[in-house]
Amino acid sequence: MNKAKLMIPVAFLAANQQSSAAAGKDKRPNIIVILADDLGYSDLGCYGGEIQTPNLNYLAETGLRFTRFYNTSRSCPTRASLLTGLYQHQAGIGRMTFDAGENFPGYRGTLSRNAVTIAEVLKEAGYTTSMVGKWHIAETPLREDQEDWLNHKVFHETFSDLCHYPINRGFDSHYGTIYGVVDYFDPFSLVEGEEPVKEVGEGYYITQALSDRAEKEIRQYAKDDKPFFMYLAYTSPHWPLHALPEDIEKYKDTYTGGWEQIRNARYERQQEMGLFGDQTDFLTARQFNDRWEDNETAEWDARAMAVHAAMVDRMDQGIGQVIRALRETGQLDNTLILFMSDNGCSPEECQNMKPGDNDRPSLTREGEAMVYPKNKEKLPGPETTYAALGARWANVANTPFRFWKAKSYEGGICTPMIAHWPKGMKKGSAGSVTTEQGHVMDIMATCVELAGATYPETFKGHSVIPMEGLSLVPVFKTGTREGHEYLGFEHFTERAFISRDGWKIVRPGDKAEWELYNMNEDRTEKHNLAKTNPAKLDEMVKAYNEWAGRCMVEPYPGQMKAQKKN
Repeated sequence: MNKAKLMIPVAFLAANQQSSAAAGKDKRPNIIVILADDLGYSDLGCYGGEIQTPNLNYLAETGLRFTRFYNTSRSCPTRASLLTGLYQHQAGIGRMTFDAGENFPGYRGTLSRNAVTIAEVLKEAGYTTSMVGKWHIAETPLREDQEDWLNHKVFHETFSDLCHYPINRGFDSHYGTIYGVVDYFDPFSLVEGEEPVKEVGEGYYITQALSDRAEKEIRQYAKDDKPFFMYLAYTSPHWPLHALPEDIEKYKDTYTGGWEQIRNARYERQQEMGLFGDQTDFLTARQFNDRWEDNETAEWDARAMAVHAAMVDRMDQGIGQVIRALRETGQLDNTLILFMSDNGCSPEECQNMKPGDNDRPSLTREGEAMVYPKNKEKLPGPETTYAALGARWANVANTPFRFWKAKSYEGGICTPMIAHWPKGMKKGSAGSVTTEQGHVMDIMATCVELAGATYPETFKGHSVIPMEGLSLVPVFKTGTREGHEYLGFEHFTERAFISRDGWKIVRPGDKAEWELYNMNEDRTEKHNLAKTNPAKLDEMVKAYNEWAGRCMVEPYPGQMKAQKKN
């Protein structure tokens, strides 16, 4: 592990010094898993970004940063994998939260009963279990009154007969949303346990509400002897671009220089930090040829990125509330905090989507029209707008990688990951960067080890698929671990496979050829070696196919039709 340079104000560090050890008789650590939504790899200051994230920077400076930590490239599959310790297909959510049918067990769209959640396992081991935030791993079929539901005209006690609420999957409590995309100022599918939250107060903003709830619970748990597990799943900074005016104001001039200026500045900071060790030439080419100077919608685009930054900023402020609550209640030293993103920044442009469909409202609760500015005619930020960053800013947010959410290149699957646990980490490792590979499915194994829990073979009458994840505790305590022999990826036929020794293959769709990269020398996939090293390619493809057959990737939707045609 290397120490990557990270500038944090001395006053801020002094204000965040840890206090006494956690109160209570049970000395097992508390565990808080914080998940951001569509966060770019370089959005945080501690990964090279210009966004003000002093609280996450603090966790990095006094903890450990991973540079090779992986998700599954999309929201719901990542959440399924994270919570179960399995690949997402094994957990039943290989794609989205829609059921592909019984012929495709890896794609049922809701969390499988043959998987257990971290909350179910840790609750059995004596932990208090809490979820705050976005669920998005229950089947969400469209209803006849979907638009009325989106616009807060009707409310539903349940979402479908197959829906699993967090409190039915091991969590003692849950405050948050069931669907994947919501209005930040007045979210639909907001629940307290199983009960719909039918009214929100004036000035409501979901990022702040989730932070407030997390802080309140942490202070309550300090009065108990039991350790707690909290899953804090923010919706930020997923589209729509909704932020508080005072947060947007901080960034009103930050992005007026455009895409290339911000991307190059992030890259330079990553070089100064030594984020990728000895590799110095790791910036991929910008994926677009247009120039900011010729951009006719520059004002709108600069504002869009300012709103994105404001959303990240407000999330970081909330994480500061969590840190403060832990410190003031004497729990910070013995709490493991893990922070990561569910996928890379999104290239989507929801302003071009159909209002009133799926999870996209057409009206506010008061009946105001929600503007989808296809022509960028209205600046994003307020509740009455529904827009997203688009691919050009996503390319910036994921610096230095290529591509973005839903792709199996590093820009889609590699997440910033910060681990903070003063009492349990190797002495002298604070502020270090590790190149050890990890995956969101490793979080289950980590929690099981720290809780002294037992991962079951059966649970509530259902057989349980053996855990795929491996504990990260050896990395925390010694700096290294043996790790996975391979990591597999598949999402909508985007495929990848990464070996323990640093080789990676990528196949971007059924009609594409496999590509081969040596990640030890080419961290950002700039040089395809498939033609020059066919033996390694064949070895990796064979291993991928074996993995896909074992882990319920196949059969996948559409595969049977294709076979019949052939």
